[in-house]
This record gives sequence, C-alpha cells and structure tokens, in this order.
Amino acid sequence: MTEFSHIDEKGNVKMVDVTNKLLTVRVAKAEGKINMRPETIAGIKDGELPKGNVLNIAKIAGIQAAKKTSGIIPLCHQLNLSFVDIEFEFKSNSIWVRSFVKTKESTGVEMEALSAVSIALLTVYDMCKAVDKSMEISGVKLIEKKGGKSDHATGYRPKVGVITLSDGVVRGKREDISGEILADGFLNSGCVVDHRIVLEDGSDQLVPMIYDWIDSGLELILTTGGTGISPRDLTIEVLESIFESKLTGVEQALHAYGRGKIKTAMLSRLTAGLVKGTLVICLPGSPGATRDALEVLIPTIFHSFHMLKGEKH
Repeated sequence: MTEFSHIDEKGNVKMVDVTNKLLTVRVAKAEGKINMRPETIAGIKDGELPKGNVLNIAKIAGIQAAKKTSGIIPLCHQLNLSFVDIEFEFKSNSIWVRSFVKTKESTGVEMEALSAVSIALLTVYDMCKAVDKSMEISGVKLIEKKGGKSDHATGYRPKVGVITLSDGVVRGKREDISGEILADGFLNSGCVVDHRIVLEDGSDQLVPMIYDWIDSGLELILTTGGTGISPRDLTIEVLESIFESKLTGVEQALHAYGRGKIKTAMLSRLTAGLVKGTLVICLPGSPGATRDALEVLIPTIFHSFHMLKGEKH
C-alpha cells in the first residue's frame, strides 16, 4: 500500500517505515465500471471480438497489476501477496470489475486492489476500442478494507493509569522515561491519563494503589518495571496474586513482538489480567519494551472494552 509519510521541514516526501508494524492478515476490495454499447457487451460474451477473450486477458492483467503495484506507484511498499482475484459483472450497458487482494504483511493492500481494478478496466478498454469508441471508465473506488488496526471495534477509549516501579527513579538517579512513553502513547491515542505514580521495586503500596485507582474509575492500568529476574523484581508475582483472570493472548502478543525484534526479549517477564473488571498490564521497565508495547496494544487493546460491554468479539 502507498503510505506517504511525513513531509520534513524541507518539503521532502519520505516512505513510511513499517518495519515495526505487526504482520497481520490484510484484505482489500475495490471496484469500478466501464460503460459501453450493448453490442460490445454481446461481442465480449460471445467471444467474437478481434483481440480474443477480453475478460481472461483483463483478469490476468489485473492480477499482474496488483503484484507490480510497488513498481508503478512511488513510495508504495513491496508486498508478498497471498491471493488476488478479479470478478466481472455484466449490466445492460456496462461491465463492473471487482478485485479482491489478500496478504499477511505489515501494511495494507488498498493500492494493490485499486491497481488491479484500474488495469483490468484499461485492458477491457484496449481489447474493445477497435469496435466501440463510446467506452468510458468510471467509479473506481475502494469498497472494503480489513486487517491491521482497522480490523475490529476500537472506538472506545478507557481511563488509564501508569505505575512505574523503579528504585532508581524513586531515588532520583534516573528519569521515568518508560512511564512517560506509556502515558504519552495512550494520551495521544485519545485516552484520559491523569493517574501516574512512581513506586519502589517490590513496594507494598502497589496493590492498594491499584484497588484505589479501580475504585476511582480507572479501566486500564499499566505498570512498567520490576519484571526482571533479580530478588527485588516482584511485580509479576504481586499482580498475578490479585488477577481474577489472565489474558494470555496479550502476554503472547507482547512476547512475540519483542522476540521478533531482539533475541534478549526472551528474558523479559510480563503479564496481563483482569482485576474487578479493570485491565491490568505489567510491562518491563526498558523504554524499548514500552515503545514495543504501544505498537502491540494500541488500538487493539481498546477492543477489550467493547467485549467487556458485551459486544461481539
């Protein structure tokens, strides 16, 4: 898909970096039509046009166009397409062309679907132009997109709190960078983030603080730090002792993403679960881990609140 990134201060256009985006199944559908005389349509159906089977050639052209989109659209990412199909529908004075494109990649296939329809329509035009000068192409548009961040209901935005567990931050030896990353990430996504605190590793205030925040209406609580393997890294054990249920899928997604970027992520510990209907996610304390968490969680984690309300998965 063509993703025109940010334009820098000099007005230069850059390609969007999708390296860290999740690989997900992505689907796009597009359509368009070509108007022509009824006699031309009859000739296509009967296979009597001079250049041969119009729809077969147009279908092949559309599939090829989808596969080569990155070569003709500037700044378009090269994708490994897993499926492309072109369908035709006859009307009294037009032919509708619809494309279906599928991949498992880190960016969408809208441009591939649109390219497929456009080139298929142009091929029909080329195959028929000798017998019909009245043809006109119109209505090319994207009609469906699935996958990535648009694949589920994520409109709801919860009230969020962030707890940093770090002896170093409490003692003023370093800044709370990870807590800031999490707070800014969820704030920028539209959440209210007005609860933040820094506690010592293994603090006995952690559980009471979480219960107080839940009672005050917080719906999502994120902790960062205290997840290593030293004797004072107790956040995992403490939180799991109050979980009413665990969200292992969230844990697996965070681990998988981290391991895909750096091998030492296998040494990180994290957990996620529900406490009195509030989602609590415990993350490692490194800035890199919290940035990765934002990529995985936003906006997908917001779908959990639709589910908690009884909406469909």
